Amino acid sequence: MKICVYGAGAIGGYVAVELAQSGYDVCAIARGPHLAAIKENGLKLRIEGEEKVANIPASDNPADFGPQDFVICALKAHQSAEVAEDFAPLLGPDTAVVTAMNGIPWWYFYKSAGAFEGRVLESVDPGGKQWQLIGPERAIGAVVDPACEVIEPGVIEHHELKRFTLGEPDGSDSERVHAISEAFIKSGMEAPVRDNVRFNVWLKLWGNVCFNAIGALTHATLDRTTTEPALRALCKTMMYETKSVNEALGIDIPEKFIERRLDAAAAIAGHKMSMLQDLERDRSLEIDALMTAVQELGRMTDVPTPNIDVVLALIQERGRQAELY
Repeated sequence: MKICVYGAGAIGGYVAVELAQSGYDVCAIARGPHLAAIKENGLKLRIEGEEKVANIPASDNPADFGPQDFVICALKAHQSAEVAEDFAPLLGPDTAVVTAMNGIPWWYFYKSAGAFEGRVLESVDPGGKQWQLIGPERAIGAVVDPACEVIEPGVIEHHELKRFTLGEPDGSDSERVHAISEAFIKSGMEAPVRDNVRFNVWLKLWGNVCFNAIGALTHATLDRTTTEPALRALCKTMMYETKSVNEALGIDIPEKFIERRLDAAAAIAGHKMSMLQDLERDRSLEIDALMTAVQELGRMTDVPTPNIDVVLALIQERGRQAELY
């Protein structure tokens, strides 16, 4: 099985090392100092008190590797849209693309069996480039739970969680989704296969739609965001707005998960959400897949999202001022 990890940063680097350590034929797409470090010293993963090193082929040019069985896209959503045409050398007739990214995926309305079947979301796939150049038929959904960080070029630190929830957009029990699930599991990760991966997409998004932007705007850690009464109330309001949008799209998630998400987040002391980390490190902000897409879907379904709209406007302006959006 040939696997290319496109975007070997925090999450992609974690996956690449674990798969390579288990004997899979892995290559990685990276860039800049991170790529140089991987080429010189291998890709390092610090996890559970040990350091693993994977000496894998790495390049910033996908043409160096040719067609793969699986491409695991671990880029941020907007980065994936920007380089959609660069996937071409990696795509053979049966190549599957695992979209291990946060937020609403670009293939969301592929085989969705709803009124918006085939609709392209401009917020995550401007002009439908990924839909056209990669193809939604290649997509396997992946909801990413692990918390990882690039602590220096070529070095990934795993903090917690190992689960990647996988699923076909059409809910089918395909051979390919079970093949990549098995590879993840054999490599020490958790990879349950679900017949409605959109449920898991929305469940995670309930947190990301508020935790990330509020953290970046206030510089509050996750526990502070979810325990300070006014901030927790804002989070709940934004979660309920998001819940109304996913319900309008036929995805029903029990209300009890709102308090569970908030309480689980409150227990993680001192953690900075990824958007705050990116702001502090002058990296582009992942706003559109986490928030703008919810606004776009709300407008499509005539569901008002007033609090999301306000927080979105604020974080977009903060991103523009920092020249990161």
